[in-house]
Amino acid sequence: MSTDISENISAAPEAAAPAVAPEIDTATADAINIDREKGNFHYAEDYAFDAGTGLSETVIDYISNVKKEPEWVREFRHHSLAVFNDKPLPTHWANPEIAKLDFSKIRYYLAKGKRSTRSWEEVPDDVKKTFERLGIPEQERKFLAGVEAQFDSESAYSRMKDELSKRGVIFVGPDEGLAKYPEIFRKYFGTVVPPSDNKFAALNSAVFSGGSFIYVPPGVKVEQPLQAYFRINAERFGQFERTLIIVDEGAELKYMEGCTAPKFDTATLHSAVVELVALRGAKIQYITVQNWATNVYNLVTKRGVAEADAEIRWIDCNIGSHLTMKYPAVVLNGERARGEVISIAVASDGQVQDTGAKMIHAAPHTTSNIVSKSISVGSGLASYRGRVHIPKKFSHCKNNTECDALLINTNSRTDTYPAITVSGSQSSTQHEASVSRVSAEQIFYMMQRGLTEAEAMSLAVNGFINDLVKEFPMEYSAELKRLIELEMEGSVG
Repeated sequence: MSTDISENISAAPEAAAPAVAPEIDTATADAINIDREKGNFHYAEDYAFDAGTGLSETVIDYISNVKKEPEWVREFRHHSLAVFNDKPLPTHWANPEIAKLDFSKIRYYLAKGKRSTRSWEEVPDDVKKTFERLGIPEQERKFLAGVEAQFDSESAYSRMKDELSKRGVIFVGPDEGLAKYPEIFRKYFGTVVPPSDNKFAALNSAVFSGGSFIYVPPGVKVEQPLQAYFRINAERFGQFERTLIIVDEGAELKYMEGCTAPKFDTATLHSAVVELVALRGAKIQYITVQNWATNVYNLVTKRGVAEADAEIRWIDCNIGSHLTMKYPAVVLNGERARGEVISIAVASDGQVQDTGAKMIHAAPHTTSNIVSKSISVGSGLASYRGRVHIPKKFSHCKNNTECDALLINTNSRTDTYPAITVSGSQSSTQHEASVSRVSAEQIFYMMQRGLTEAEAMSLAVNGFINDLVKEFPMEYSAELKRLIELEMEGSVG
């Protein structure tokens, strides 16, 4: 893994004038605010460990002491804090909203003080009620091979089917992974996303807590998904889970994560780091469905390294949050490696979805594919920001990038910032983009055939994203469509 993968997404070229929707009937122009009420609740705080407000070396030591970490982890955290303090906020391409974050008012570690349990009955009552309302036990019983449920800073529940454990699969939190499997954990930790990558990767590296550590042995194919669910309960809180997944040669894994938080009047920060390692011939599919409240700043770094004949697929749905900045990346590090990012983003009034992908071709005969669809509602801003890099020394590389945007209102906006660098003459890439709108004529036509305004708008929106929704597991694709349909019933007319 000698390839330099620490480079953050580069400054994008100047964009053309933003695409703005033409006039549309106000009766059909109501915002498509995806139903977030399922996660909009919280319980009174009762924490055994609280690092206080603000970020300092004292906070770092507090976290490390509570976790009883080895000295190298404490040093890693302190080094990362120094990197965080030295790096400025991104200004050359980041949305101005990011400057409103006040790190001195965030709480960086809150925990109940109980170890993650493998028995649902032993989970604290308020945590149990939270995840029961979100349907976690039901999902586990129906179709999951394992579940990790995190509440604020720490995992509350972790369980995997016995048959996978017997085949050597590891699915635990980072603390347990570090304690029980240090030879695997330390070998890969921080190698895909180092603290120097960007300011928020450094922040996560300094205060990380919770997340998932997964190892799949050679040749083992995990047929049912493993899932992690990240829940923020506290106000003025920052959640900084760290996920490290290693899939060994010829093995396969599907991993899903869900995220929710209640809505507060103050800012909530979510700054995760995800590192994926797909060794020769391995396959990883990483699926995210986030449904954050509109006060959440969602600033994450996600990257995978695919060795020879390996495949990494990111399937990403971004709903909610005040500001999301997320660009899943794949470093194609071995011949015939394949990378793919499929994403859907919905930006409603007052929301910014700045999402995209990075594909770094670091070996010949590699292939990448990016498909992005966004929906802008009201004054929402959805941006695609991507980077594809194919150096001259690597031949026969291929990339395909597609960006489609749907505008709902006259003041809806979408921007596209593709940065594609192809050197040499023996590789190929193609990029296409489209901007469309839901017109008054479309709505009128469907209403003449017996649909209500809400049903017509829902049909138009679901038709736009239908091809990508099919990429999500059946349980998630049905839920995504249902959420939009429910919102249409309540917001139009």
